[in-house]
Formats: sequence, C-alpha cells, structure tokens
Amino acid sequence: MSTTAELLKGAAELFPDEVVTSAHVRHFELPAGAGRFALITLDNGFDHTKPTTFGPQSLANLNTAIDQVEAEAANGEIVGVGVTGKPFIFAVGADLKGVELLKQHSDALAIGKGGHDVFKRLSALAVPTFAYYNGAAMGGGVEVGLHCTYRTVSKALPAFSLPEVFLGLVPGWGGCTILPNLIGAEKAVTVIIENSLNQNRQLKGKQVFELGIADAIFEGADFLEQSLIWTASVLNGTVTVERPEIDRGEGWDQAVAKGRFIADSKVHGAAPAAYRALDIIAASKDGDLQAGFDAEDQALADLIMGGELRSGIYAFNLVQKRAKRPAGAPDKSLARPVTKVGVVGAGLMASQLALLFLRRLEVPVVLTDIDQERVDKGVGYVHAEIEKLLGKGRINQDKANRLKGLVSGVLDKAEGFADADFIIEAVFEEMSVKQKVFAEVEAVAPAHAVLATNTSSLSVSEMASKLQHPERVVGFHFFNPVAILPLLEIVRGEKTDDASLATAFGVAKKLKKTAVLTKDAPAFVVNRILTRFMGEIQNVIDEGTSVETAEKAIEPLGLPMSPLVLLELVGPAIGLHVSETLNRAFPERFTVSPNLAAVVKAGKRGFYVYSAENNFKPELDPEVAALLKQGDVVLTEEQVRRRVLDAVAQEIGLMLEEGVVAEAQDIDLCLITGAGWPFHLGGITPYLDREGVSQRVNGKPFLAQGVASVPA
Repeated sequence: MSTTAELLKGAAELFPDEVVTSAHVRHFELPAGAGRFALITLDNGFDHTKPTTFGPQSLANLNTAIDQVEAEAANGEIVGVGVTGKPFIFAVGADLKGVELLKQHSDALAIGKGGHDVFKRLSALAVPTFAYYNGAAMGGGVEVGLHCTYRTVSKALPAFSLPEVFLGLVPGWGGCTILPNLIGAEKAVTVIIENSLNQNRQLKGKQVFELGIADAIFEGADFLEQSLIWTASVLNGTVTVERPEIDRGEGWDQAVAKGRFIADSKVHGAAPAAYRALDIIAASKDGDLQAGFDAEDQALADLIMGGELRSGIYAFNLVQKRAKRPAGAPDKSLARPVTKVGVVGAGLMASQLALLFLRRLEVPVVLTDIDQERVDKGVGYVHAEIEKLLGKGRINQDKANRLKGLVSGVLDKAEGFADADFIIEAVFEEMSVKQKVFAEVEAVAPAHAVLATNTSSLSVSEMASKLQHPERVVGFHFFNPVAILPLLEIVRGEKTDDASLATAFGVAKKLKKTAVLTKDAPAFVVNRILTRFMGEIQNVIDEGTSVETAEKAIEPLGLPMSPLVLLELVGPAIGLHVSETLNRAFPERFTVSPNLAAVVKAGKRGFYVYSAENNFKPELDPEVAALLKQGDVVLTEEQVRRRVLDAVAQEIGLMLEEGVVAEAQDIDLCLITGAGWPFHLGGITPYLDREGVSQRVNGKPFLAQGVASVPA
C-alpha cells in the first residue's frame, strides 16, 4: 500500500510545472492566556493576482507542515492549530493544469486519495483545528477548511464556492460528504449543485456565515486578529459553538430529489458530474465520512478520465485565458484614446449600449435619433437605470449624479459628434439605412473617430464602401441582454485599419467584454451557427416532424434553453431576417422557413404560450399550430439530433476554412460567452469530436487529442 508521501511524489513527477504552494508554520501565544498556538499559512509566493492552488507538491508541503504540528500536539506543546491564506486569498482548490495532464485512471485516483489523506489529518489532530477564511476560497480551498473543527470567515471575502460540478467534477476532497453533515443536505445541495449550475454563482462572507459553514464572522481589516481572540475564547470555554441538528430523515431525501430536479432542468442528464455528486450526498446521510471519501475518490477518478471534464477545463481556460488575449488583435499601442462616445439611435439596444459605455468608460456619451421624443426616451432610460443602481446600493449618490451629467441627447449629429472619438450605430438592420447614417456621421465626426456598427448579420465592408474613409469602420456586435452576455464580436472589414481595430479592442477591454476578432462574413460567428442550428430544426418541422419531437431531440446537449424558446428571446422577426441574409449568401445550406415567415406575418412573438395551469411550461400556441403547414416526413429524436449536429459540424468546418476566426477555440469561446452554451460541451467542437460527428462530416476532428480530451 503506497503512503501519502509516495502517492504525492509520483503525482508531482507527472506535473513538473506546478506553481507550488508552501505551508509555513509559525507559533505564538494566544490572548487571554489561552496557550501556545500553531498557524499554518498557505502561500504560493505570488501576490493576489495568482491565487494559491493545490497541486501534488503543494499537498506534500501541507502534509509536512501537519507532520510538525501533529508531533507538537501529541507532545502537549500547542493547544490548537489554525490554517489561513496569504492576503486576499485563502486557497482556490486543485491546480487544474495538473488535472489536464493525467492519462491514467490510477493517477487520477491518486490525486483524490492524496487530497483526502492530507486534509483529514487536520480533523485527527490531538488538539482543535481552526480554518480562517480570510479571502477567496474555492473547491479544495473550501474543503481543507471543512476538515477543521471550527471556521471563521471575513466579511470582506468576495468569492466562496464549490465550483466543481460547473467544471464537470465533484467536490472530491470532502465537500460532498462533510458539507451536508455540517449544514444539512438542503443547504449543501444549494452550494454544490444549484450555485454551480447557475454559472458558478459565488457566496460572499456574510452568506458563508449565514449558511452555517463558518462559526463566526469578522471585519476584513483586523480579521486574523479577531479570529485569534475568538479562538482563545473557544479554547478557554468562554465561547461555545452550537450547531443546529441535521435532518437525516425525509428532509435529506427531499433535498437530494430537489438537486436532481435542478440538474435535470440545467443539463438534462447530459453531464454526469451533478448526478455523481448527488449520489454521494445521498449516501452520506448516515454520517459515515470515510465511505463518503472513498466514493468521492472513485467519482473524481472516473470524471477526470471522462470527456465532459476535459471539455469543462478547456472551456474554463478559454474564458480565463484566451479571452484575455484575443487571437489576431493588433498591437494595443496602436489604440487611440476614447474621451467621448456617440450613439446613433435611442431605441432599447442603443440605450443599453449608452448605459454600458457610460458605466465602464465614465466619459461623455451622447445619443441622437430622428425626433426629440425618441432622444428624450433614450436618455430617460439611462437615467432610470442609474437610479436603479443607486437604489440597490451599487453606486452612491455622487456617482449617480456624475453619470447622469455625462449622458445627453441631441437631434443634430454635428453638435453631438464633432468631438467624439468612438461613434456606434444601433439603427434599423437594413443596409441602405446604415449606409445613410454612416455618410451623415462621417461628414461631421473628427478624422480620427472610429465608426462602429452593431449589426448582427450585414456586411461591414459594404456598409463602409461609400465612405471617404472606410478604414475607420469596424463591426462591434453585442449580444442581448448587453449587460449580461460577455461576448463582443469585433469585425474587421476589408478596409479596416489596425489603429481603428486596436481602438475597438481597447474599448472592448474597458467595457469588460470578451472580444473575438472575426472576418466580415455573413452573420459572423454566433448568429451563423445558431441560424444553421435553428434552420435545421425548422426544416424537420416543415417536413413533418412534430414541434415536440424536434425540441426534445436537442435536450441531451444540455443547452440553456430549447431552440424555439431561444427564438422567442431573439424575436421571430430577427430570426427570419438573419436566415434571409444567410440564405442570400449560402442558399444551398440556409433555408427560409415558410412556417417561420407565417408566424412573423401573424405578429406572433413565438411558437409557445404559457399558462399558470401548466406551471408556465411552454405549450404550442393553438394559433401557431393552425398556421403550420407540414409535410409527411416524420423523424425520430435521434434522427433529428443527427441532422442538426451534422449541419453544425459542417458549418463550423466551412467557417474555419473561410478563416472567419483564427481557430476552433474562438468558435467555442463565442458560443460559451455569446450564447451561453455549456462548459461540458466545451462550447461545441469538443462535443462534436467526442461524439464522432466531426469525423463523420468533415473527415477529421476539430481539435488535436489532449486539447479538450484525455491526452494520448
């Protein structure tokens, strides 16, 4: 049987590039004569921008520190042991770079076992142990604290979570087992399943305390000092920590059932992690921690060797790393400063854009439109949104006044745009209208100003073609809702110069958007893929398959919403417009559905109606059903799914051949950040590779072995 040290030594050899966390032990006398105390500080030697993680060598260092305090505790030299982190960071869990390198189930099992073997020593010491969550704590960082006897948390703690299910793992170093036994199954399911599957929602310090994960909460400024005073009180017996009784009966089973319902509604059985976590929570009901730890080890190893986790890590890396260094973006030194922004249009989209520019850039923003009433409405919308932020305490009165003072509206473009550096149009999606607007703007804007278009599908080059300076026109395509979806497709027209493009990327960064460079091709990236995807769904409905079958066929992908619910969100008229644009460009692949055209003509907002009697679940609108004209070709769910996935794989293959983006990774980044496609699909190309669709359709996978899969 290998010792923990041998296990970790073997794992460390597989991962030579680990950023190693040290575990420093220092001693001091606690206040109020409580005795000599040992404090272990986790620190990787970098500042807070490089959070502390646990790779195999880091676990080995913590193991060595525990060797020392274990001996001191056994000899009666200390009265307790604490664990804390470097400034602003407690610890953020396992080092995912190491997980990516694992090729064997046995190596994956060693990582799970190694973590458990080290962490559980904290609960086995001869003296009480304390975790002081001083800063960000995630995954294994949360779990090392769960193995301690007591926990305190800082009010200033910004982020605390068990994000494993979001990535395709389970909390595998005690989280699935200890947390429900500490705070009850219902709260544990919220933290482990619900928060994870809601885009990895984070807890703040106050919530950690209210959930009962921490026993005490203190201000950030003197957090460690206050925690140590409290520790002394606990050890002296002047403070007694009381924890509520856990419902180990029906309440536990109901919590697990609720977790399964949440998992079904989010991933529809498409990714195994949530279900494996729930199985462990269910089995932890009797409080047998060791059996739970063994189950966590097994689940961790199985999932590490599975495609969903590899896709999840790939997706995580895209969002965390690739998004920060956009492929093909010009040198940022070419970017010009932006001290004033112009917005053409004052409708809902234009007003949302004005608000975003205002909040992120904090420079004057001026809206224009065709009449005063529209201009006033646009400015009024921005003011109302600022008032909402003030009401929620997100900004103070001073900031609200300043922001309101920076936004204005005028009818005369010459007056509004004469000194603007960046002007974006969000007017009606028609080429002649856009060209007319740009001609008017060019006549009054300064020579250096970037002219941006928020078009979703029209050609940026054609839009700029009649201007004297087409080189300063750039596509700047946002996704609705603007405040929520991070993606910004930045489109390079045929004549766009590097300075204008660099300025656009500079603005995108200040807007805190994920910018992806795309070629000026019809509908760019997301809308082209989604239109092909939706088009194929509509084709099978038009040919004769029922709406219900067509929709259910896609459920196994675990997408955030079904295709026709998405159509409702986008708006059938916009969906029809984009499909017409793409049909003109690629008539052999993109169809215009006569049924969709009929739905739009009838003024319907979508295919579904929602009623209280049916719990607001989507039901086919009888009026829409009466409009549908269908053929007699009825497909099964599997046949529909195959057709849709084949179409998507073909389209992505063609887009990469055309050079619409630099690599398949950019397509995945766009689908994750612009359409909310899940991490367990890796966007989409890892899933198409895993299911053999890429090979079948294009004769080759999109990604090399090991990029989003187990290395060869």
